[in-house]
Amino acid sequence: MPTFNRDELTHTVQHNCHISDARYAGDLSLCTFLLKMRELYRWEHDIPLSQDMPRAEVGDWMNQRGQLWDGIEQAAYAPIPLASGPADPFESSRINSQLLGHGLVYSGGYGRHCKPHFFLGELLRHEVRDGFDIYVTGREYARDLEAPPGMFLDRTLFIRTEALRRWLWEKYEEWRWNRKNEAMGRAFAAHGFENDPEAALDRMVVTEMQSVILHELGEAQAGVQLGTAWEALIAEVFRSRAEIVVRAVRDLYADCLSTLPGLLARNDPAALHFYFANFLGMRRTLFPALAEAYGSWLESGDRHALADVVDQGWSHWRDTAWTLLALHAELGEQAGTAIEARLAPRRIA
Repeated sequence: MPTFNRDELTHTVQHNCHISDARYAGDLSLCTFLLKMRELYRWEHDIPLSQDMPRAEVGDWMNQRGQLWDGIEQAAYAPIPLASGPADPFESSRINSQLLGHGLVYSGGYGRHCKPHFFLGELLRHEVRDGFDIYVTGREYARDLEAPPGMFLDRTLFIRTEALRRWLWEKYEEWRWNRKNEAMGRAFAAHGFENDPEAALDRMVVTEMQSVILHELGEAQAGVQLGTAWEALIAEVFRSRAEIVVRAVRDLYADCLSTLPGLLARNDPAALHFYFANFLGMRRTLFPALAEAYGSWLESGDRHALADVVDQGWSHWRDTAWTLLALHAELGEQAGTAIEARLAPRRIA
């Protein structure tokens, strides 16, 4: 009978992370790739967030990592070693049923552009909210190049506080270089970054962990309502501009369903500032009224107008999501072109 071996488990999960990175790192833009590689180096070498990294060593490490990837890009993902026998790396529920008692949490699932994400982390706490299991993790023992702070898989939410902490610090450093994002500046000022960045980061992690939970709950609830047809739609428009639109619609629906109502109920200005600091790209293009409502709240301090726009957005983006599904059901592989053509007139202006 096999026994639990933590070192073997960690090595296997990290090996699968390397395979995923080898296959999908090329999908990133050069700038994004370099930033994520630097952060992965920092994580692997346990370098404090506020400490500069040695450029020469990072460069050498990147070359070595590229050579590693070249040798495993075509390799199959390894089964996860468990006391009961090996498990498929995407059988997260089965794997966690045997790891939670050891204070560990595992996830193996798919992210944007169908990239597999694997991670193994320390279990901090488990809770159930709205019928969904929520696992909050601390230190991470294995991870891939991209480390999303929140993930949803099979009615289970994984909230990765170490990944969140690193992501928030990246946002802070980015803002220090270019202080044009005023909402971001308000968020950092509210937490006191100018006086004591490390203590402020601790406070911000606590605040934004709740925001991540709210968003992932919204994603989970939207997923239950929209069903498997939504995943078929994503697959149809994969790697097209329509995919960006489709994902933005679901994000907006999730945020009007859960994230923004939760933030408004908490009445935490710092959390609202940070949300709108990241309200960019296609989401902002499709929903300009939300950004305008944020501006009105800044001027008046009255959250009611913002709450009204969020409430309108909930029904609008729900209906828009169903419209996209209907287009896909009717048009199949031609749905992408129709989505781009039809969505613009449905914006809330």
